[in-house]
Amino acid sequence: MLFGVTPTVLLTLLIIVDAALGSPVRSRTPYAVKETHNVPRKWSRVGPAPADHWINLQIGLKRSRFEELERHLYEVSDPSHHRYGQHLTAAEVDELVKPADDTLELVHHWLRDNGIERDQLEYNSAKNWVKVSLPVDAVERLLDTEYSVFEHEEGEYVVRTPQWSLPPHLHQHIEAIQPTNSFFRPAPLRSTLKPVTPIGRPGFSHHYGGWQNPPTPKNPNVASVCNASAVTSLCLRTLYGTYNYQPQVPGQNKVGLTDYLGETNNRSDVHLFLEMFRPEAAAEAYEFTFEVIAGGSDQQTPDNATQLAAGIDLEGNLDAETLIGIGYPTPLIAFTTGGSPPFMPDALTPTDTNEPYLTWVQYVLAQSDLPQTISTSYGDDEQSVPYSFAQTVCKDFATLGARGISLLFAAGDNGVGATGDCVSNNGKNTSTFLPAFPAACPYVTTVGATKDFNPEVVAYDPENGFASGGGFSNYFPRPSYQDPAVPNYITSLGDLYAGLYNTSGRGYPDIAAQGYHFLTVWNGTIVVLDGTSASTPTSAAVISLVNDALIAAGKSPLGFLNPWIYAGGYKAFTDVTEGSAIGCGVAGFPAEVGWDAVTGWGTPDFPSIKSLALQNVDKE
Repeated sequence: MLFGVTPTVLLTLLIIVDAALGSPVRSRTPYAVKETHNVPRKWSRVGPAPADHWINLQIGLKRSRFEELERHLYEVSDPSHHRYGQHLTAAEVDELVKPADDTLELVHHWLRDNGIERDQLEYNSAKNWVKVSLPVDAVERLLDTEYSVFEHEEGEYVVRTPQWSLPPHLHQHIEAIQPTNSFFRPAPLRSTLKPVTPIGRPGFSHHYGGWQNPPTPKNPNVASVCNASAVTSLCLRTLYGTYNYQPQVPGQNKVGLTDYLGETNNRSDVHLFLEMFRPEAAAEAYEFTFEVIAGGSDQQTPDNATQLAAGIDLEGNLDAETLIGIGYPTPLIAFTTGGSPPFMPDALTPTDTNEPYLTWVQYVLAQSDLPQTISTSYGDDEQSVPYSFAQTVCKDFATLGARGISLLFAAGDNGVGATGDCVSNNGKNTSTFLPAFPAACPYVTTVGATKDFNPEVVAYDPENGFASGGGFSNYFPRPSYQDPAVPNYITSLGDLYAGLYNTSGRGYPDIAAQGYHFLTVWNGTIVVLDGTSASTPTSAAVISLVNDALIAAGKSPLGFLNPWIYAGGYKAFTDVTEGSAIGCGVAGFPAEVGWDAVTGWGTPDFPSIKSLALQNVDKE
């Protein structure tokens, strides 16, 4: 006798069978592409990613009230506003940028549907970044994508995918996910550091104990202490007017630097440098603080042959020696951010977290006590970074600005772009200038480089191709604080370079400083370095001393600098009007009177900046 099978019985049978087979009965939620980013020209696919390679996936959720955060940022940074200097606390910032409840609920539901439970998740303090560690095959299912191993022409390997997807209902709730399609390479071997040659020319003695450092005159002037071929801390302190300033509140005021991807600051080298060029500060080489993030390097043993060949610590030493050499006794904090070694195709690694800005900014946002000024000398071409990642990380920089932190970033060392590389990454391969990231983020202060002294001119070194960077973003529109100055500069260019840059983009740099032929101790010897990696800590040291004066007067630090600079602070900077951002086979953007896209508003004059800043803060 045959029995009829009802729909309920049939569904029950299917569920039993499905449980045995281990796959869900319900159909997969439809997906739609969230973001595609073309693989940059210098990268090539090697093969599929091993399914059991693990990734530390970071999911950036929509900040529920970022527009309000941005309003606060501009109000507390605008010297004409009654709230100027009234920076927000970490808790107030978190409240503004936390995700909406429904965003968290929908994301948790999506993750749970993919077998990821809440106890596997980690959150930052605002809960707008969610981290989960998963094998590649699980991430591929989660994002409806396929990961591959990609190799850079310089030998680096990463695991990435050019395209990733989400269920359509999540597109408005998730702003970015990494590592996915970012091929960002912010290493010190990139263009933000250009070693020249160890000093070995007539007139120089560079072995330790044999440096012939002339005695400091009682009243030093630029002519007596500055040499364009060998820039020292004494020269910089004299040139920018900090020589006679004695920091008043060291400890209350602090300055920071960032190290990435195996770079650190060698105490022994820093000590040798300070003994020669700032003897009273020499002990600080063994007293400045390291904050190690995600396995960052604080190695103090001698570099091995591989590290020496790669120039490891050139960047870190330059930063520390410059900041202490100018700012002593202001305490220095070195944030050294690591993550895992790069993925190697013949040896699986447990994670793949080669997105250092994201790791660093999440760490510092969770800290209640931070340096008021932080210098970063790393960057890459903007088009190497997917739009979503750039936008999201830049928003995180804004949250630091709202808390009163001055972030200074290097403008890059290839002028308007490295000659031979000035091609778009949009699949059309059209000629274009190459703006830099994070230099083009509107919430940071970007620093170009100068050389010579009377007058200072745009830094350019034909020996190694170093040219101070500048340009206009393709990702970030021109912020309102630039409206009084940048359009005039673009008008002055006329048809020059028409079509090669975005006339409505955020222009950079904002300011400049010396960045040519800095004496630096590395591996126990003196080398000469060029780069905006030199001009950025120089500017940060000067700004930090201004903050010292403000805090000593019972005032707030400067915080996000740009609204103040563009509203009138530029009057305290020395305009640079000679030279250009050489690159892409052309002269590049020229320096002109007023703001320009190679030196910004010019170089700092500490006494004038301090005086103007102390006048402005009376409006708090």
